[in-house]
Amino acid sequence: MPSVTGEWVRGRRIGVDVGSVRVGIAVCDPDGILASPVATLARDQRADDGDPSDMSQIMAYVAEYEAIEIVVGLPINLAGKEGPAAGLIRQYADRLGRMAAPVPVVLTDERMSTAAAARRLSERGVRGRRQRAVVDQVAAVEILQGWLDARRAGPVRG
Repeated sequence: MPSVTGEWVRGRRIGVDVGSVRVGIAVCDPDGILASPVATLARDQRADDGDPSDMSQIMAYVAEYEAIEIVVGLPINLAGKEGPAAGLIRQYADRLGRMAAPVPVVLTDERMSTAAAARRLSERGVRGRRQRAVVDQVAAVEILQGWLDARRAGPVRG
């Protein structure tokens, strides 16, 4: 498990970009150097007591990669404030955290991750339907890579 002292602990992390329709998944290497795309899942917004299928699939990836932490992107607007979408993502992360325990779920600023992902894909000539199929994975990579880079740059601050 990650250290409560803020020191880096070796192990894979799963990055999650939660959208209203799809969920992008990424994973990093055990040394936390490079995030890579894994999958795009259909978002299951069931309100009943059953486990949503997208969260169950995330848990399967946590087991497969032996992840020690799940990093979920939190939408913050350009002014640095949380909007209505952030509350929904916090609820999603809380529910995922209950399923994932003892693997911690952490939230990180995902500002502009989807826009950056779409721009990168467009620069590579990936557009339209092909882009929609992978943009969430690439956004998850952006989220996880940004979180990893911030951890390497200095002490953990939440």
